[in-house]
Amino acid sequence: MTSVPQFDLTGRVALVTGASSGFGAHFSRLLAAAGAAVVMGARRADRLAALEAEIKAAGGKALAVSLDVADEAATIAAYDAAEAAFGTVDTIVANAGVADDQIALKVDMDSFDNVVATNLRGPFLTVREGAKRLIAAGSAEKEHGRVVIIGSITSKKAFPGSTPYSATKAGVTQMGKLMAREWARKGINVNVIEPGYFPTEITGDLMESDMGGLLLNTFVRRRWCEIPALDVPLLYLCSDHSRYVTGSTFTVDDGQLL
Repeated sequence: MTSVPQFDLTGRVALVTGASSGFGAHFSRLLAAAGAAVVMGARRADRLAALEAEIKAAGGKALAVSLDVADEAATIAAYDAAEAAFGTVDTIVANAGVADDQIALKVDMDSFDNVVATNLRGPFLTVREGAKRLIAAGSAEKEHGRVVIIGSITSKKAFPGSTPYSATKAGVTQMGKLMAREWARKGINVNVIEPGYFPTEITGDLMESDMGGLLLNTFVRRRWCEIPALDVPLLYLCSDHSRYVTGSTFTVDDGQLL
């Protein structure tokens, strides 16, 4: 009888952006529980410090680093700190994101620029810097580089009131494919997870609003997703089991696109 694969990430060093809340905090706990040393980046230092203490108290390896993903110097500093603590980062989860839930005619340009900087420039800087270091460390021979970019189903469907957000999420999905193609012989796998509507700080106000109720009624199962539904896809894409998976997009939305 063939045994069921287990997701053991012992020996891996993971960097998770947007780790102070929502998906990022959950992913940090998950990767640490699977054995990875986790470097958690975000702007809210107090939350990161508490999460680092929590993971260490549970027996995991963790390091909190101050990180604005739109700042190239801060990104470089985060990787420097990660390497000093644990060695080369071989697992990257580009998760940081913000939203502005307004119709296009009401979006001001400062807000637009902030969404683009965090959701598109941020993942690009995060992944590119990590890839540079992986390639220098010999990833082409080891084939151990794993990159997961967190996109959104809004890249596939026109949800009114999410123009800047949806545009950036469509951008990161294509960016992931291009990076996967460019680094196919560098031992780095790049994949995108596109979640549906999950309860996070970004979606909290929407879910409690009248608009959220109308949106919910368009879903075939009339329910929001639950964050643990992302656990297996993330662990799979970060593990050695995904050796032959790159340039792919994984939709986890409970049929919300149907």
